[in-house]
Amino acid sequence: MMIADRQTTTTTMTCTACDVMCQKFGAHRNGLRRFRCPNCKKTYTEPHKRLIEDMNLADEKALLALQLLIEGNSLRSTERITNININTLMKLLVRAGEKCEKVMGKLIVNIPVQDVECDEIWAYVGKKEGHKLPTEAHDDSLGDAYCFVAMERSTKLVLNFALGRRTQATTDAFIEGLRHATSHQNFQVSTDGFVPYKSAITTTLGDRCDFAQIIKHYNNSDPEGQRRYSPADVSHTEKVPVMGNPDPKKICTSHIERQNLTIRMSMRRLTRLTNAFSKKWDNLWAAYCLHFAYYNFCRIHKTLRVTPAMETGITSRVWTLADLLA
Repeated sequence: MMIADRQTTTTTMTCTACDVMCQKFGAHRNGLRRFRCPNCKKTYTEPHKRLIEDMNLADEKALLALQLLIEGNSLRSTERITNININTLMKLLVRAGEKCEKVMGKLIVNIPVQDVECDEIWAYVGKKEGHKLPTEAHDDSLGDAYCFVAMERSTKLVLNFALGRRTQATTDAFIEGLRHATSHQNFQVSTDGFVPYKSAITTTLGDRCDFAQIIKHYNNSDPEGQRRYSPADVSHTEKVPVMGNPDPKKICTSHIERQNLTIRMSMRRLTRLTNAFSKKWDNLWAAYCLHFAYYNFCRIHKTLRVTPAMETGITSRVWTLADLLA
């Protein structure tokens, strides 16, 4: 049993067997204080709670590993730096992602917004869609994995994200999450020309938003623009109002497309032409959860000079990674 003296702020422990006060007995290898009973010689370590409860990994080491992953290191390079087994790292990533998902779901609710931009970023799990075997054609856990992202233009807060195939079902689930994240007031939504947005937004957000799409037309006659990782040149764009009365000056997806660069720079598994891609769907989802939670609450935006959560008014200070996982 632990007893804290309020006046001297010292901590002592009582032996559960002898019911006598224990004496200080050095420290554990993880830095926690130890105590020993003067009668039965039984030793105790002061109680503590780990950031990741079901893992026997020191908090300092776990935070270092997660920080490396957040800053764009691969699992293998993180394993070499921290000397943590790669299987332990993947388990740590999944546990941290689960905590970050809960934080986002709890705090990003009924947020007042004015201008929301939506976009999708492509990745893949296991193998590219075109490389799937005939027996894997209907296996949605392999192949294309699109992350739909919604961001408030002025505060840079990521309001919602969804991972799935580039289908109507994923789009519907994504917009449902966006409705849950935003307050019931009128705001504007801008997307690209992806057709399923029309049905999802008009059905789910018809009572609270003005909606427009910006459609890009590409110059397909340019042979140099058809290279594998270089899209064709944009010949012109077209702003198409879909619902309500959107402001033509605010019909834009440039900010959310710039956010795609931040994602690819911060997540090694999204780096093109490498073997760092995700092999499991759960690991990719956990990496996205960790990235967006850290981006919203811990990372100071260079333009805002505060975190997006502070700019929105959700928090009053910059969170540390330990705060995020607490």
